Amino acid sequence: MIKKSMRSEHGKTYYWTNENVEKPSIVMLPGLTADRRLFDKQVDEFKNDFNIIVWDCPCHGESRPYSTFNYKFVTKELESILKIENVKSAIFIGQSLGGMIAQYYIEGHQEQAIGFISIDSVPFGNYYSKLDMFWLNQIEWICKLYPDKMLRDFIAKACGITEYTQNSMKLMLSTYSKKELCHLMWIGEAAFILENHEINLKCPVLLLLGEHDKVGKVSQYTREWQKREGYPLHIIKDAAHNSNQDNPDEVNDFIRKYINKWL
Repeated sequence: MIKKSMRSEHGKTYYWTNENVEKPSIVMLPGLTADRRLFDKQVDEFKNDFNIIVWDCPCHGESRPYSTFNYKFVTKELESILKIENVKSAIFIGQSLGGMIAQYYIEGHQEQAIGFISIDSVPFGNYYSKLDMFWLNQIEWICKLYPDKMLRDFIAKACGITEYTQNSMKLMLSTYSKKELCHLMWIGEAAFILENHEINLKCPVLLLLGEHDKVGKVSQYTREWQKREGYPLHIIKDAAHNSNQDNPDEVNDFIRKYINKWL
């Protein structure tokens, strides 16, 4: 994978691509506190068959400092990257926060989206109570209550049930100071509170959910999303919130199956 970057008034965003330009494109968007390494197993699986673009989301990994995190600015960076790479159409794969960024982006670029695969993510729209939103806004100070190592261990164990996933998350978390990590947890959630609205996706959608995903109400919201919209939902066995890391073989099989249907 080739490391590249683009700069805006808010900061520098890094991304990686294999420049397999003759192939269909897959855009991979990692979740909150994670970086491009979250998708290592998917990049290895699909890099010979597709043009891959995976990034460190603004405020994450190498894409920091970044001045103002919100969905409007972040998706503008994604738009610029896809223009630079001359991506006319793509399948968008987003895990957790990455799935939310994908929805926001696709809303303004419906013609560009061949399909959207949500991995342990949640929908935009009228799904959330005032109490839900209240607790999202409390995350920073709650995280500060934890001793540093305990906080990192807690996040890693919440994200994965396998040793590989937990170690991967700890490695990605190690790039942040505790103060930075707590603030990142907050801005990732607080942005959603201000920008949440109904989004109508016109492309095909696939929902993947780890059977042991116990992060917040992700499982509850995903199941309600499936009921309201009728999207296919597949439960990933032996997997938690980072189901694409806990059980990459099953997730990759579903990705390939559905991409083959959409292309």
